[in-house]
Amino acid sequence: MKYILFIDESGDHGLVNLDPNFPVFLLCGMLVSEPNYVSLRDEINVIKRGFWNNKTVILHSRDIRKCEKEFQILFDLKLKQQFYEQLNEVITSSNYTVFASAIRKDRYIRTYGKLSNDVYELALSFIIERCVFFLDSIADNEKELEIIIEKRGKKEDKKLDEHFQRLLARGTGYVGADRLNALNVAISFIDKKENINGLQMADLLAYPIARFVIDKNRANPAFDLLEPKFYKRGSKRYGLKIFP
Repeated sequence: MKYILFIDESGDHGLVNLDPNFPVFLLCGMLVSEPNYVSLRDEINVIKRGFWNNKTVILHSRDIRKCEKEFQILFDLKLKQQFYEQLNEVITSSNYTVFASAIRKDRYIRTYGKLSNDVYELALSFIIERCVFFLDSIADNEKELEIIIEKRGKKEDKKLDEHFQRLLARGTGYVGADRLNALNVAISFIDKKENINGLQMADLLAYPIARFVIDKNRANPAFDLLEPKFYKRGSKRYGLKIFP
């Protein structure tokens, strides 16, 4: 069976400029089997058609929170409540697994400096590792993994693709190249304009996880909703890593 890992980010991966109010870069991966993705995609389209009478609206966490662009309709509090209720139902009832890797940039800079390795590559390697661990537990000799990442720019995408090719050739610290190649791992960079619901779902999940990393004690009902979806071993949340 084919599995799809949709990856999106929250925060800026650069280490030069640090926002004291959001000192985190977080990469979020949502892993879903192809049949389960069809169901999730269709349920999101039902929401889009219900509120905008089409499925071309792109769900973007920031625009939703700020009630900007198409989401100005959410200034109507009754509509806003209905929208969040339906969206939360998709988040809680859909069948997927979450992997996330966060860089606390303030701490990271103090430990490694501003000229250390690319934090995006570090975060991606972790997510791929844990995703492979999870897939290892599934009894299926024909598993395949496709990684879909939102485009960021030609230079950035080229650098990330080169990192990915190195992973395929050498493996990571915990997953050998043979295990990656056994899954026929492939990577695609998709433009936001292509309106991929899986990428939009990863975007919606990323922000509350980043907020949890910044302050675990702050009320975070969105994180509480998605927390059961993390990859776990026993009671341990094995699908979230915070560096350093």
